[in-house]
Amino acid sequence: MDEKTRAVLEVFEEISRIPRCSKNEAAIGTWIMRLAKDRGFQGKQDKAGNIVVRVPATSGYENKSAIVLQGHLDMVCQKTPDSNHDFTKDPIRLVYDGDWLTADRTTLGADNGIGLALGLALATDDHIEHPPLELLFTVDEETGLTGANLLEQGFIEGRILLNLDSESEGVFIVGCAGGQHTEVTLPLSFLPVPENYDAWKLTAHGMRGGHSGVDIYKFRANANKILARALDAARKRAEIRILALKGGSAHNAIARDAEATFVCGPSQSSALKDAVKVFEKAVQDEYASI
Repeated sequence: MDEKTRAVLEVFEEISRIPRCSKNEAAIGTWIMRLAKDRGFQGKQDKAGNIVVRVPATSGYENKSAIVLQGHLDMVCQKTPDSNHDFTKDPIRLVYDGDWLTADRTTLGADNGIGLALGLALATDDHIEHPPLELLFTVDEETGLTGANLLEQGFIEGRILLNLDSESEGVFIVGCAGGQHTEVTLPLSFLPVPENYDAWKLTAHGMRGGHSGVDIYKFRANANKILARALDAARKRAEIRILALKGGSAHNAIARDAEATFVCGPSQSSALKDAVKVFEKAVQDEYASI
């Protein structure tokens, strides 16, 4: 590992020690403001929690145009069902495996922790020449770009902005991606549960998950969709009445786990089990290649 990569990862390790789920970025904001003060940089934070750190130009670059390096403070917080990680207080447990850096049964937070680390490592490296820099770190990006939308006019001064929330090293992209929230409301009718009906729980789990944007083309199974299909297969063989549905934990993450609770007549238990077993085999065959 070269010296510059090691320097970036050292900053990333510091960032990973600080819990920073969306809407819980106060601690990481405090850490960055303290770092800026210790280095003699001017730091400013707005009402939304967005931060800008102004880094003076190195000698000879004082008259160059300022460059804004932008990333976001929050991360998507997901974990495997067997993890006891508490995202409100536990640091991310990093795992180095050869050339790869992963996390112990949780999301790594490289989106966008590595962007923060790149900007801060550049700003604190006394051997890299650069024009004036503005490190712009926004909040709550993962749940709707809240911080960016609340950015006040004049908060940054630079006219050139490089967004560090990207995927491929050495690739510059001119453009943007958007997101859309959809709310569906369905009419429901509620009935009492017959006394002789049995309660069941159906779970779709073990999916790989991934980012709903950059991983969507990989055709990974979505637990919410698999569960809905399983229930549809079950109801064709048995009368089921749904009590509760839940699945997924973030709108921009492909759901890895989902479960349904329902009741079914005792005389239909065998048909229900057979339907689910046949569907399970079909899904395993459908996704066998990935």
